[in-house]
Amino acid sequence: MSAESNQIIAVIPARHASSRFPGKPLAALAGRPMIQHVVERVNQAERVSRVVVATDDPRIKTAVETFGGEAILTRSDHHTGTDRVAEVATHLAAGIYVNIQGDEPLIDPATIDAVVAAMIEDESVQVASPCVAIKHRNDIMDPHITKVVRDFDGNALYFSHAPIPWVRDAQHTVTAQHWKHIGLYAFRRDALLEFPTLPPGELEVLEQLEQLRWLENGFRIRMVESDYDAVSVDVPGDLERVEKLLRAESGRSAAS
Repeated sequence: MSAESNQIIAVIPARHASSRFPGKPLAALAGRPMIQHVVERVNQAERVSRVVVATDDPRIKTAVETFGGEAILTRSDHHTGTDRVAEVATHLAAGIYVNIQGDEPLIDPATIDAVVAAMIEDESVQVASPCVAIKHRNDIMDPHITKVVRDFDGNALYFSHAPIPWVRDAQHTVTAQHWKHIGLYAFRRDALLEFPTLPPGELEVLEQLEQLRWLENGFRIRMVESDYDAVSVDVPGDLERVEKLLRAESGRSAAS
């Protein structure tokens, strides 16, 4: 077994262009660029060998290198973050690649480790991703929250913005646990390199969920239960909310 096959590289796609929030990775958050918060938290994951920011903008690359991180320039025409991670895989050899959203400055290192562990413990798993139990009824109906349903082995059956599973017989007391999908993925190298060659399917186009491409092309996605509920920065107004959470977390750490 080669040394590269034991490597686990975390890749953080980071685009400067954004219709709702241009320059988002460089937005100031608690006195530092948001991308720095993401990199520092990913570096806390015990199973990750290397952390790389994949960007199409020299300004982001320079900012990452300024705080001591590693960044590489990738093409600007990628349609998905997975495509950008796949380009990184053509240059950097590893056994497992973890795709981490660049707009989640509160990303949980333990969840990253848990997803990687699922890959290590079962070599048949080509793709893995976390999910968290939905605790509020309004979130089940929220079309902005992606839900996932699984089979008996913990593999994803389907992802949707719709409330799945749908409880048809509301006249009876039925307990249904709904799961929110967290947009973090781990891939084996061969599967990741194949992704850009896979044709987008009708379901992916309809739902606008790239993870459905894996399912429509016959891949399994192992879902890993987590307590981490993603808090992302989608628009400038989210920065204040995330800063409050960072301060609260810092206060708890200081008190412990």
